[in-house]
Amino acid sequence: MIAIGGRRRIAWAPSLAAPDRVLTLLAVALSGTGLLLVWSATRLSGGHGLLVRQAGAVGAGLVLMWLVSRVDLRVLRAYVPVAYALTLLSLAGVLSPLGVRVNGAHSWIVLAPGVRFQPSEFAKVALALAFAVPLGELRDGQRRPGFGGVLSALVLAAVPIGLIALQPDVGTMLVFAAMVAGALLVSGAPKRWLLVLALGAAGAAGAAWKLGLVRPYQLERLLVLANPGADPGGVGYNAAQARIAIGSGGLYGKGLFNGEQTAGHFVPEQHTDFIFTVAGEELGFAGAALIVLAVFALLWRGLSIARRSASPYGAVLAGAIVSWIAFQTFVNVGMTVGLMPIVGVPLPFVSYGGSATVAGLLAVGLLQAVHRTKAMQP
Repeated sequence: MIAIGGRRRIAWAPSLAAPDRVLTLLAVALSGTGLLLVWSATRLSGGHGLLVRQAGAVGAGLVLMWLVSRVDLRVLRAYVPVAYALTLLSLAGVLSPLGVRVNGAHSWIVLAPGVRFQPSEFAKVALALAFAVPLGELRDGQRRPGFGGVLSALVLAAVPIGLIALQPDVGTMLVFAAMVAGALLVSGAPKRWLLVLALGAAGAAGAAWKLGLVRPYQLERLLVLANPGADPGGVGYNAAQARIAIGSGGLYGKGLFNGEQTAGHFVPEQHTDFIFTVAGEELGFAGAALIVLAVFALLWRGLSIARRSASPYGAVLAGAIVSWIAFQTFVNVGMTVGLMPIVGVPLPFVSYGGSATVAGLLAVGLLQAVHRTKAMQP
């Protein structure tokens, strides 16, 4: 924090560098595209209700993005313990009577009738902030984190991952693992730690199998990936319909709001996890490719921010966020075209979902904070 006249205050824009306007534009463009696709996917069945909710989430996310982008990274760092503790409490709350089960996962907390949020989405933000501390705050003379720093980061990651495993939410666990791997790479930690992480993930998967945490439907999804034509009317239905919807769009699509597969709701959860099928059918290969290119451009800006960061902490934080968005995009698009198993992760900035949308835009705000903070000296 910065002291003025014996008082501490938040370091707002005058002490920071100019924002990355391209990064902001890309986040806004993707969120706006998501609103259009959500409207197309839900207008015939849910009226304007879901669109209004998503618009509210986008608005709240943009406000938080702007506010966070104007805060000096040193201030954000000071509140990391509080954010991490609240995250653990909320993840534990999911497993209490406050939590509700949706689509096989006990991942939501009910705040009021019709109002709920998903703590695991905000846990991605808190985890990125938390494990960047031991990896990015180096002692004098250190060029990369040592054994203690890496071990501390892995312990910080293991606790929320363990709580998410109890839900169970395999998709979010994979995203967390990707974030940890990305943070380790950016921090310059010895490559052997990635092997340790891989072995730990394999061990966790084996333990989940032994303890019965792997649900039968999750195993069936892996079998469908190995044999895409298996049981198209049963367990393979989602994957088969997703490919049909995307393939029917051709090069330029059928036009926004003109998708027959979308209007007929042949693809389950089309406004959330399978929103990319709406883009494929109505905007075609060209429109869907533009969405992917926009995400790629956003990731490129994030990597540039990590590379130019004034501090190792900011670089590791940016690297974790980029890994989160990149991996989640790859898995979401991959599962709609048959390259990945269906694990239930939204397409960042585009899929319907208040918690995911706000958390994603908040992450962009953190990237801006890293970009704008000139130095991290106390």
